[in-house]
Amino acid sequence: MDVMRRLFVLILMCFVTLHGVVAQTNITIRGIAENATGKVVMLGGYSDKISHHELIFDKMEIGDDRRFELRCFARYPMLVFLQIEHYSQSFYVVPGGDYRVEIPSFDWKQDETTNVFLSPVTLPVLFTALPDDDPNAEISRLDAAVNRYIVDNRVHFDERFRPNKVYFDTLLMVADKVCPDGDNDFVNRYKRYTLAQLRLDLKMASRMQIYNTYLRNQPVLCYDENYMGLFTALYRHSISKGSRRIAQSSVARWVNNQDYRTFIDSLGVEPLLRHEQIRELAALQALQEMLYQPHTYRQEDVLAMIKYLRDHTKFADHRPLAQNVLDGFSPLQEGEAVPAFTLPDVDKNLVSLADLKGNWIYLSFMRVGDNSCLDEIETLAFFKDTVYAQHADVRFVSVSCDREFQKMYHFLKNSRRGDHYDWTWLHFAGDYELLERYRVVNYPTFVLIDPEGNIVNEYAPAPSSGFLLHAPWHKEPVRESHDGSYFE
Repeated sequence: MDVMRRLFVLILMCFVTLHGVVAQTNITIRGIAENATGKVVMLGGYSDKISHHELIFDKMEIGDDRRFELRCFARYPMLVFLQIEHYSQSFYVVPGGDYRVEIPSFDWKQDETTNVFLSPVTLPVLFTALPDDDPNAEISRLDAAVNRYIVDNRVHFDERFRPNKVYFDTLLMVADKVCPDGDNDFVNRYKRYTLAQLRLDLKMASRMQIYNTYLRNQPVLCYDENYMGLFTALYRHSISKGSRRIAQSSVARWVNNQDYRTFIDSLGVEPLLRHEQIRELAALQALQEMLYQPHTYRQEDVLAMIKYLRDHTKFADHRPLAQNVLDGFSPLQEGEAVPAFTLPDVDKNLVSLADLKGNWIYLSFMRVGDNSCLDEIETLAFFKDTVYAQHADVRFVSVSCDREFQKMYHFLKNSRRGDHYDWTWLHFAGDYELLERYRVVNYPTFVLIDPEGNIVNEYAPAPSSGFLLHAPWHKEPVRESHDGSYFE
């Protein structure tokens, strides 16, 4: 009887779990892509405006029928993006939304001649049967009207020609005419806070004026990305870089001593930080900024401060934000474990990075048809025999990021000098997520990994810099002194 009862409970738990998973999808995006068969389409977004932690909600491979269907869950309207390879397009979705989109024929090879990270190319996403009151339609009309007015009157917004605030007041009237306040609170907040941020950026109002008008004595809307967009713009670097009332050296001392209480209490001397919840939210934003200022703030101490805030805050909305900052912190940091991968070599045998553990790995991401890559490949070939002869625990690993496997194959097997490039070569096999994890935004990119499998340098110097002559694997042998001690 006990066995049956436990079995019933287990079945019930499984049902509840599965039901919970299904319940977590209330938005559907169905689409068709003209020439994207076999490519992976992803639906993603950002956890919040402070951490900008990127989340992938759903993904699938587009089949022969060219169709795809993606799902996600949202409690409030939010910005999401569709991405295929390095091309993406963003738009807003609302809870319960059911969207139909088309991706027309597209040249996927544009990234071979253009650095799409420096000059992004938008993925063309066309909506079909989008209602007139959909946030995307209203926001698009508002943005177009605002941008057109600013361009037509740009001289009156330019600091070089003494900006005229009258024109900004007229801009507000244009915005109200194109997009009057209605029943959609999300669009209303978008207009209110986006125009406030524009007023701040154009220096049409001081930070104190913006604070008094839009934040003071107002609810703190942590969940609303429009409010948080203005919030982060208002407090950007206002703490991490110091201020007239609080020197950066004092902030650094409190953070590097992990003195959270003094840090948070002292911020209250700033008039814009008198409100307790706003002060803590601005402090979290500042700590996120400090993670990327290692010359002033020690990262391990900043992380400890964020964890303390997460564990001790009395504002429930701040806990997930703090965790998002921790989760969104780049994995490619010195001392962190390297992201694993398994890729095919030139003979299509699968090779795992873990198989090379115990060696120094000088990892490179290349395109064999790129001239800048070819120069570095020749330099690697010049040094390879010497480095391998002197250091048995060093391995060169190159990942070819050319779209076609055959391009790497012919380069190594059929080219005149292919036999000179006799180190480990792998093909990225269309794994664009791998390139994102390694933050490959240019070719060639080099990463140095130690024998324990940890990152030593996430952007290692190129071979042509002379790095291979003084890389960390060059160490003087340990010798015994006359008194029996050892030294290098």
